[in-house]
Amino acid sequence: MAKAYWIANYRSIKDPAALEAYAKLAGPAIGAAGGRIVVRGMPAKTLEAGLNLRTVVIEFDNVTSAVAAYDSPGYRAARELLGDSVERDIRIVEAAE
Repeated sequence: MAKAYWIANYRSIKDPAALEAYAKLAGPAIGAAGGRIVVRGMPAKTLEAGLNLRTVVIEFDNVTSAVAAYDSPGYRAARELLGDSVERDIRIVEAAE
């Protein structure tokens, strides 16, 4: 099975305190599901139609593990802390072999 990458782009952050509270729960929940954060922060450079958005990339052993992490009770509790304080898109992409 190919590795999978969970890619989150934050279009807006209305409440940094809510994001911080979310991160305290999300990190352990993602780690417990086998996720490894490989990128977290603002782009060093954006090109073409790229947007200067906070980006997080998390590596998983496979797509099934990534989806299970998102659906886990621990990560669900973290998401609830965010409410509508952020606008983001999340994609799970399978690695090229």
